[in-house]
Amino acid sequence: MSSLSPPPRAPLPAGERAGTSAAAVAGAAGAADAAAAREVPDERLAAAAAALAAALDAQVLGQQAAVEVLLAAYMAGGHVLLEGLPGLGKTRLARAFAAGLGVGFRRVQFTPDLMPSDLVGTNVFDAGTAGFRLLRGPVFTDVLMADEINRTPPKTQSALLEAMQERQVTIDGESHPLAAGFFVVATQNPIELEGVYPLPEAQLDRFLVRIEMGLPSRGAELELLRRAVAGTLDEAVAHPAVLTPVEALALRGAAQRVHVAGELLDYLGRLAAASRSSPHVELGVSPRAVLGLLAAARGAALLEGRAFAAPDDIKRLLVPCWAHRLILTPEAELEGHSARQLLEQVAATEPVPH
Repeated sequence: MSSLSPPPRAPLPAGERAGTSAAAVAGAAGAADAAAAREVPDERLAAAAAALAAALDAQVLGQQAAVEVLLAAYMAGGHVLLEGLPGLGKTRLARAFAAGLGVGFRRVQFTPDLMPSDLVGTNVFDAGTAGFRLLRGPVFTDVLMADEINRTPPKTQSALLEAMQERQVTIDGESHPLAAGFFVVATQNPIELEGVYPLPEAQLDRFLVRIEMGLPSRGAELELLRRAVAGTLDEAVAHPAVLTPVEALALRGAAQRVHVAGELLDYLGRLAAASRSSPHVELGVSPRAVLGLLAAARGAALLEGRAFAAPDDIKRLLVPCWAHRLILTPEAELEGHSARQLLEQVAATEPVPH
């Protein structure tokens, strides 16, 4: 048996298993869903993740790499920042992902005049009861798509930041919990710089991964044209759910079940140290970034049906997890260096455990 394989283990205690009460299901029903999610076996989670990946590949053509990273981030309990040119299918991917999970989906177009109350909600006066009642905003959902997040002012960005980090929002001084499986897919348009509010490093760090969506292959684009001619292009998104809500709740954070060998932890630490010590780096990855890569690698392992993480899982997710967190020196940027190039060089030079 490989040293990376997990030793025999006892069942996880209930408190360590994925899933808690879902905000979308109230009272006893929510508690029942959480209890059922804790009982979903590892084998079913791996099969469900693979089935969801296959369904997304069939609906969002030519974006297999993006689908795999998106799923790994979801299973790791993090949030995703999608970047790509207009028209590559970012909204389609997020909508199809939520439909496949069988959970709620809301999309918010971020604009310069979007206020925090437009996102989280507000208390309104009800004349019938002569009192205030909470009017919930679109953030009260399972999968939230924050489209063009860098077009809205920092105040609204901060409201979303609290929702992402704390899984709750504050309205008139009162905290309101969000769904246990709350997941944010934010998008940025990398080619437009006018009228935008760049995300600060602290907020970028809250995204577990940044996915750069590229153009589809020639074959995928040809299939896209065939579906358009046949009139079946839009039918692909209107598909039945691949998972039940209980399985989706269990899948959120399922990466915690994956074994990680000590040699792999040492390898991860060496990658972090090497990236920080580069003369081209002004600000290296934080411990939170290292923990995030560990969680994402465990999610990638589960997606491939393995109960243990491997070095390739870390190497494959190194750029999506760390590239948006590294800050290069001005001299390095002038010389044409990029965070992706630096991380790929680090991965190529560090010895891999066996």
